[in-house]
Amino acid sequence: MKSYTLLNRDEIKLAINRISLQILEKHHSPDNIAIVGIHTCGVFLAQRIRNIIKEQTSQIVPYGSLDINLYRDDWSLITQNPVVKTTDISFGVEGMDIILVDDVLFTGRTIRAALDALMDYGRPKSVQLAILVDRGGRELPIQADYVGLHTTVRSDEKIKVVFEEIGGLDEVILQNKN
Repeated sequence: MKSYTLLNRDEIKLAINRISLQILEKHHSPDNIAIVGIHTCGVFLAQRIRNIIKEQTSQIVPYGSLDINLYRDDWSLITQNPVVKTTDISFGVEGMDIILVDDVLFTGRTIRAALDALMDYGRPKSVQLAILVDRGGRELPIQADYVGLHTTVRSDEKIKVVFEEIGGLDEVILQNKN
């Protein structure tokens, strides 16, 4: 399996900084925003965005994590025994501007499931999407508001995001499945 580095550690850091500053630019103040990361890599990305916003504004933005496994429309195709992770949204989402965060946007099915799961916690004022890598190939009409890298990936290729929080070096890798 051939693999190529699309983003290295420094490029990931730059992309996350840019996403964070774009969020602040759009909202002017983090008073009404909350950040929700989708398990697994979206959680680490969301934490980093939250930390940058805190560094820039000295404000602590509400943060949560979301497991979407049981909300997926294809979970039975993936496995008969989905691994359920923790959903932790300990703040009221009602009337908030939610920044939903994930590592890679592909078909849009993960985001659709995340929206369904999020709505179980209330009705936010808005939901915006922050993505490290948009690889194209959408099956649903979902578009990210904040993107670190736009790229086009063939059907025989896969994008793998590795963060130091899961025991690797920060990098985004393009893998050829053949």
